[in-house]
Amino acid sequence: MEIVDTHTHLYLDQFDHDFDDTVRRSIDNNITKFVFPSISSKYYNKMIQCKKKYPKNIFLMLGLHPVYVDKNYLQELNFVEKNINTNNFVAVGEIGLDKYWSKEFYKQQIQAFEIQIDLAIKNKLPVIIHCRDAYEETIDILEKKNNKNLRGIFHCFTGSLRDAQRIINMGFSLGIGGVVTFKNGKIDQFLNKISLENIVLETDSPYLAPVPYRGKRNESSYIIHIVEKLSEIYDLNVDRIIEQTSLNSHKIFNFDSQ
Repeated sequence: MEIVDTHTHLYLDQFDHDFDDTVRRSIDNNITKFVFPSISSKYYNKMIQCKKKYPKNIFLMLGLHPVYVDKNYLQELNFVEKNINTNNFVAVGEIGLDKYWSKEFYKQQIQAFEIQIDLAIKNKLPVIIHCRDAYEETIDILEKKNNKNLRGIFHCFTGSLRDAQRIINMGFSLGIGGVVTFKNGKIDQFLNKISLENIVLETDSPYLAPVPYRGKRNESSYIIHIVEKLSEIYDLNVDRIIEQTSLNSHKIFNFDSQ
């Protein structure tokens, strides 16, 4: 039964020395689809090269990450707009708001977020949301947009049950990764109140490795530890978790049309 890693940065420098081995390890463990989020144009060519190596396994997003919003953000947004209709991108992402690292360009983050949401709606693509210390503002912006074509994933969900319910009410899914295995992660305390139909799996590799690899480089093959934790939380067998989350991922990204 195939597993989809809906959010993995295997194109980053941390994988330069063993990219093929990392992909092979994952495929050997039935993780057969990897969705690569974009963070800035800097990694564009590298992402394309990765996809050319594994065209049936790797799917790409295009977007400007909020942490990469700086004085050149309009140039970056122009790059996204110009290239969104090339290379079969499956989503606009990762986009959103981040007040954790810096608030210097926060107004520009909001503008970049709104422009990219509109671009996704226009192209009927899902949006993959990065949200850190800004759940209220991020959800408010999406609720105001209120468009039938606006859908996607709140990647690396770490919000409250109330945040989760607002997100699901908008037709979005929650990306669940390594945090669900952390003792202080908190989301494991209420996740069973959320229907499994609203959840997708992700690793966010090389970040946020699940227990027992916490603190080490994360990779897509570790997603099985997230599956096992969800199996425990939902009191369902592993196959059921995999089946439903993979179905959810296919609905969002429409892999079959690629």
